[in-house]
Amino acid sequence: MSTTQNQLAVLFEGNGEISKFEALAERLNVPLRQSSEQNPEAFFLTWRDGELKLLDTELLRKGGLSVDISPRNGEQRSYPAPKEGAFAQAIGRKTKTVVDATTGWAQDSLCLFRMGYEVRCIERSPMMAELLTDAFERLTQELWVQKLELTPPVLLHGNAIELLKNLASPPDCIYLDPMFPPKRKKSALSKKTMTILQNVVGEDLDKTELFAAAFSATAKRVVVKSPDYAEPLGGKPTETFGSKLLRYDVYLKN
Repeated sequence: MSTTQNQLAVLFEGNGEISKFEALAERLNVPLRQSSEQNPEAFFLTWRDGELKLLDTELLRKGGLSVDISPRNGEQRSYPAPKEGAFAQAIGRKTKTVVDATTGWAQDSLCLFRMGYEVRCIERSPMMAELLTDAFERLTQELWVQKLELTPPVLLHGNAIELLKNLASPPDCIYLDPMFPPKRKKSALSKKTMTILQNVVGEDLDKTELFAAAFSATAKRVVVKSPDYAEPLGGKPTETFGSKLLRYDVYLKN
């Protein structure tokens, strides 16, 4: 997996206490900059509008990217959201506990949380872990979360292959959404978030080992999200849900 250590800096734009930015730079072991110009880094982390955001040169004047804690388009805003569609079918209606071992921008983790599952998230990128920590802290401030006294997803930072071996209790389901190479070498990923994630974090070259670790650690099932062109990660699945472009392969343990 590639790293951002020589591509990333923390950017202080004069808003807020600089000590907060200094602490972030120290945790990530990256430079603290007070200007985005004439620096060698391609990516910056900074707080804007009360959210920790990731910027590249294109996004410096556009606000930046943060982990979005709002329901996705078309998703019901009541809690718990209905367990409908291919995703919920794959996770299982009787499932209670889920570990998302490839959290990324956490959109699937947050969807699971809103459907009422108990969610633990694993993220090995230090940069993404900071963005996720900020998002889950913001989630605790949401009125509906406070009113219902809900606990946001628990974030575990590190290599999922190792962390899955040491879970205190096996979850009902372990969810994997590894990054696959594009179908064509010159094809571009459609979403800016995914483009940056692949550029910053890199391809998941150890996804076969990750699947083996997940299948060993789960109590009941592993669910793998895959593009239509990808070979099933764990061999022939027990069942599959989805569409022509995207599928969820389910591997039942018993």
